[in-house]
Amino acid sequence: MLMAVKRIGVLTSGGDAPGMNACVRAVVRTATFHGLEVMAIHEGYQGMIRGEIKLMTTRDVGGIIQQGGTIIQTARSEEFKTKPGQREAVRELNENGIDAVIVIGGDGSLSGASVLASYGMNVIGVPASIDNDIGSTEMSIGVDTALNTIIRAIDQLRDTASSHNRAFLVETMGRNCGYLAQVSAIISGAEMVLLPGVEVDIQEVATLIEDSYIKGKNHAIIVVAEGANSSATEIAQNLKDLDVGFHTRVTILGHIQRGGRPTAFDRLLATRLGV
Repeated sequence: MLMAVKRIGVLTSGGDAPGMNACVRAVVRTATFHGLEVMAIHEGYQGMIRGEIKLMTTRDVGGIIQQGGTIIQTARSEEFKTKPGQREAVRELNENGIDAVIVIGGDGSLSGASVLASYGMNVIGVPASIDNDIGSTEMSIGVDTALNTIIRAIDQLRDTASSHNRAFLVETMGRNCGYLAQVSAIISGAEMVLLPGVEVDIQEVATLIEDSYIKGKNHAIIVVAEGANSSATEIAQNLKDLDVGFHTRVTILGHIQRGGRPTAFDRLLATRLGV
């Protein structure tokens, strides 16, 4: 197949993940080394449909390995989920002489790659998502950086929690996958983690926080996955009616988990997957 390919397209799609730039860099440098042209498809599948496709050279990817985000940007596309949108995307690829596409993204993005393959396009999918919810993939690009971001935040929250005798409910991203919450709870020494698919027993949460208080601890950290049956805010509201010893506060980490300079692990993983 490689002998027939002269020009490849590369796109980042869905939620951004630290390390995407390192992967784009590796794709461009490797393709150029093998005498292939690389076309950057800006803003994911939506950009593909709109024809936002431009030539990309090694000069364009200089000095980006350490940058978070994605220089070719990303977007979600409802239009690509429709047959007319898919046909328009394929038409744009053919019009630009693209023989193969490298899709860097999460579960939904790789499903889109499968759609392109069904139209006869040569496609390679690269797993990049902080959620780490991609089947048959042990670790996707961005996960390690996100975990480091979460740990730094929890460490800092513990400092202020200890100073004020407080319990903090810390909500992490991950949609319906509890990987970030579970791992960050383990390596931060949190008192409890609440995961998707596990019923939240507010009395159990209250008892654990109260036990920590009775034992003389000056703080408690509860990590709540984004997809848990109850949100951190809802749990905190329910705890207000119970005497647990600590004052309770909520911190929703949000999109800071998707930003920041990629760790050494993510830079290496992204480079290896992009080669």
